[in-house]
Amino acid sequence: MKTFFLAYLLTISFCFQAQSGFNSNDYTVTLNDLETNIYEKDSTANALVIYEYGKSYIDDRNFKLVSDIKRKLKIINSKGFNKATVSVYLYNDGKSKEKLRNVIATTYNLKGNTVVHTKLRDDEIYEEKYNENYTIAKFTLPNVKEGSVLTYSYTTETPYVFNYKEWEFQDDIPKIFSEYNTSIPANYEYHIKLVGFLKLKVNESVIENYCLTVNGGGHADCTISKYVMEDIPAYKEESYMTTKDNYLSKIEYELNTIKKFDGRIDKISKTWKDVDKELRSDSRFGRQLNVNVSNESFSSEPNLLKRAENIYSYVQEEYTWNETFNIFGDTSVRDLMKNKSGNVTEINMLLHNILEANGIDVLPVLLSTRENGFATQLFPVISEFNYLIVQATIYNKTYLLDATDDYVSFGELPFRCLNQYGRLLDLKKGSSWIDITPNNLSTIQYKVDLSLEENDILVGKINTTATGYHALPLKKEYYENNTAYVNKYKEKYHSISFIDHKVTSKDKASYEFLEEFDIEYATEDISGNLYINPFLFKLMEENPLKLQERTYPIDFGFKDAYLYTLKIDLKDKYEVLETPKEMNISLPNNKGLLIFSTKIVEGSILLYFKFNFKETIYNPDYYESLKLFMGTIVDIQKNSLIVLKRK
Repeated sequence: MKTFFLAYLLTISFCFQAQSGFNSNDYTVTLNDLETNIYEKDSTANALVIYEYGKSYIDDRNFKLVSDIKRKLKIINSKGFNKATVSVYLYNDGKSKEKLRNVIATTYNLKGNTVVHTKLRDDEIYEEKYNENYTIAKFTLPNVKEGSVLTYSYTTETPYVFNYKEWEFQDDIPKIFSEYNTSIPANYEYHIKLVGFLKLKVNESVIENYCLTVNGGGHADCTISKYVMEDIPAYKEESYMTTKDNYLSKIEYELNTIKKFDGRIDKISKTWKDVDKELRSDSRFGRQLNVNVSNESFSSEPNLLKRAENIYSYVQEEYTWNETFNIFGDTSVRDLMKNKSGNVTEINMLLHNILEANGIDVLPVLLSTRENGFATQLFPVISEFNYLIVQATIYNKTYLLDATDDYVSFGELPFRCLNQYGRLLDLKKGSSWIDITPNNLSTIQYKVDLSLEENDILVGKINTTATGYHALPLKKEYYENNTAYVNKYKEKYHSISFIDHKVTSKDKASYEFLEEFDIEYATEDISGNLYINPFLFKLMEENPLKLQERTYPIDFGFKDAYLYTLKIDLKDKYEVLETPKEMNISLPNNKGLLIFSTKIVEGSILLYFKFNFKETIYNPDYYESLKLFMGTIVDIQKNSLIVLKRK
């Protein structure tokens, strides 16, 4: 550990920054960096990246990709201590490997008027095996305390120039300044993609002549690029999202072409025409789509839609998904037919083949699930797909099918598949992108019909109807254990006496889930007045949107609507003293609507509460409106009262 007093020149630097907050201009640690212990733009931050800088280039001595990294962080409180541990993933293929070198790391602490800096020792850097292809180089900066400022820099060197270093501007802590510089020789052509919803402050490129030379006189010009983001909010996960990889702001690279100095051209990236041709002849894919299943005949049903539904039900019931995707691994439809269990690809290829053998027009569809991230649309990256479904066209109408889930109805997909788009594989005419968006509205409806009896007890029925993606979790809970399902209601709504419960929908694969509850509910008597919360069942228990700011879309996956109606027969024995205030609000651009009203009609109280979301995905600009909208929904259900008095 070394201790030094603030010298004159250092004091000048510190004083210069004192009026401007953290020093995000460069790597230098200033007095303000040490003394400031809150980030005004995010008071919840536990740590903060003040400044980070990256530079990647091709070394003209060995033609390896070199990346120099520098970061300066502020540890605001103890919950940010984990940011003192740095992990660098290094790839190897058994022949060559990536290397980490030139690690320099220092912790700065302020003790009175003294800056104490503690340097990382070389023996505090270690490696651990992650898997067969990756090693993690790790180090933890020493003497970290609340208020510490950390700086570290290192260099990575890799022979894998096809995998140009991506740069993540956004992390789970805020950043004030992030800069990435690249030097790419003209003989390497990359697809460059900016991911996320934050905008670059600087995005500029220039040409540097003769930046790369080789023996024999060959040379290349380079594109020198600079990318900067400032005031980058922390990425915080919340409800209604897919994987964070879809939203974290970053720059990614995919090598397209290498132009060698002898004039040869190696095309690395493929076109979809190339991919279609390869898939058609692939033994694990194209050939599996032609496996003979002629013994599975359903042709006695003349109606093609009913025939397709029968085939779909057959595959659902007879074959079990083994919970693996394995889209391009070992795939065998024949093994599935023998073992009655298989992965996603095998089950849906079997579905495809039986439908096709029975006169149904079908095509396979590749997609990437919500947890896997978006597949690139600019060019084929086949490894980004992890799932296969089937498109059937019947009487000029298309249906997307997945037979892996017993509870999913015909024409519906498991929720994991709702990731906006997929690649329709017509291996003869050519593949194309299609939307993966549910056509039907998913709904929840509660119809409550009660009468107020002499003992001030409400007696009656609650009929519930759930459809689509709102029905799926209810069906799974009920059919897996119907006793536990009913007990869950009793525990959740302990003020309600459940007399009877029955399910009236057809079966577990029905699009609707229909229930009927016989209930009794005691009113609350205060000073001779009866107080009733009209919402016996809640449509939304709490507001799921809680962030101060959200930089990524609100992705419901499907459009939905909610309806709660209540009728209380007062039997002409009660006077209504108070009913909830009526309300009618909408989201901007009419993207959602809420209606709440209460009326007295012929001796009965009639309450109507409806709200809907007209989009599957809302961009971040709608976040505050959605948060207020949902907060209003929760508030109406929690705080509405009907007050009655006996006549």
